[in-house]
Amino acid sequence: MGDLKVFRIRGGRATEVPGASVAVERELQSLIEANMEAMLGIRFLASEYRTGRHRGRVDSLGLDESGTPVIIEYKRSRDQNAINQALSYLVWLRDHHHEFERLVADRLGADAAAAVDWSNPRVVCVAGEFTYHDTVAVEEIGRRIDLVS
Repeated sequence: MGDLKVFRIRGGRATEVPGASVAVERELQSLIEANMEAMLGIRFLASEYRTGRHRGRVDSLGLDESGTPVIIEYKRSRDQNAINQALSYLVWLRDHHHEFERLVADRLGADAAAAVDWSNPRVVCVAGEFTYHDTVAVEEIGRRIDLVS
């Protein structure tokens, strides 16, 4: 993945929304969650999902077109903690298969929950920009991490 363009539709005309005009992280999150399947190819499951002892909330949880669990973390600008935070949630996800599958069953049905592919869960980090070191770290980590600016 790479750059994600956001558009405002008015009167049948699309105009690109510059990254700087999405002023608040929550606004960006709401926009993507409402259009997640069209924008990212991920079915939306939950927003601000509490992780219990992992002391946090996953910004968004989803399931991609191949049945793979996806964690989405949003930052409105460059933030060195986006990748670390998302990896922490990946540890939570690895330890909570049944909880995630129950969420999938509640939102998408039992068949979708039974077909969840745990072989290589994904992380998508959405931010205003990423540093060179972020991209190098993601390559070295060896996990499915997409950086979307």
